[in-house]
Amino acid sequence: MAEFECKLKKYRQLKDLTQEQLAEQVGVRRETIMRLEKAQYNPSLKLAVDISRAVEAPIEEIFIFPYQ
Repeated sequence: MAEFECKLKKYRQLKDLTQEQLAEQVGVRRETIMRLEKAQYNPSLKLAVDISRAVEAPIEEIFIFPYQ
């Protein structure tokens, strides 16, 4: 799995959402959101899109993958 930087926590907090609330909106468990925020889990494209829409931020600003 490629290493990446995740700024989800910042955008989630800007929308005043808890991990639980965001997880419910995008159909995953709170633990998944926690692991994403720690960059310990590489999201599927669908999950990344759903999160992007939920926090109203571009995917490439939330999930930052280095160029290889």
